[in-house]
Amino acid sequence: MKNIKPSLEKISPEFGSSLYYETFSKDNKNKAPIWHYHPEIEIVYVNGGTGKRQIGSHMSYYRKGALMLIGSNLPHCGFTDLMTGNSSETIIQMLPNFLGASFFDIPEMNAIGKLLDQAKKGIIFHGNTKRRIGAQIESLKNLSSFEKLIGILQVLKEMEMTNDYTILNAEGFIIETALQDNNRINLIFNFVQQEFSRPIPLEEIASKVSMSVPGFCRYFKKITGKTFTQFVNEYRLVHAAKLLHEKQTSITDICYESGFSNFSHFNKLFKQFSGKTPSMYRNELNYSVS
Repeated sequence: MKNIKPSLEKISPEFGSSLYYETFSKDNKNKAPIWHYHPEIEIVYVNGGTGKRQIGSHMSYYRKGALMLIGSNLPHCGFTDLMTGNSSETIIQMLPNFLGASFFDIPEMNAIGKLLDQAKKGIIFHGNTKRRIGAQIESLKNLSSFEKLIGILQVLKEMEMTNDYTILNAEGFIIETALQDNNRINLIFNFVQQEFSRPIPLEEIASKVSMSVPGFCRYFKKITGKTFTQFVNEYRLVHAAKLLHEKQTSITDICYESGFSNFSHFNKLFKQFSGKTPSMYRNELNYSVS
């Protein structure tokens, strides 16, 4: 097993701009498959398609695209790959103080400032709100830097005004202080991403971050709000949902390919996680069970 280095992504704004805006297409996919973090706030709009959504310790499977607001230094994975089937992906990134240290404290911007504070836990938007704001984001592509800036403030205002959203890590996951914590949690997350298909003993993962097993368990629960076993199982379940959508192999094979060794246990956990059995979930996707 090779050593997985934590990933601090360095982002360069466009020339003459205080923010970064990029659109990815079917021919130019976003290559960010590993967990990473950066000090910039990030807006991500995936236009159509289905895929994994991994932000902080939250994991889920999205359908019909996704719109996310991700706070500063909140670890997350890339949201698209060759199997996602989206038509495009647009990313906007800006430092929390890109308009000055106290800009979001003025009365006119205070509500948006509170939204950005909530974004430290990750926010997703739903339904028509997702599509409406997503279209606004895409319309900024060819504007000048100044017009783009005004447009992004309008996007943030639309996000602040809607109630059609979910905070993803409401019960935990805020790393406010040491860079060491970000490095450690990203090392753990990326290890799980590579090794989830086999058993991961607590002794092994604790040794990866030079901690005792009891110390690791306390640390992981404090940071993520979840036990390590719960986190790994949720990662496996989201991967299983992805396979149920993308592959027509048997559900038994998907169970084992996702890292579960007991089929009945997999069925039980999948129903608890998604509200449906794997076969019900697949039938809703109009796939026949093989």
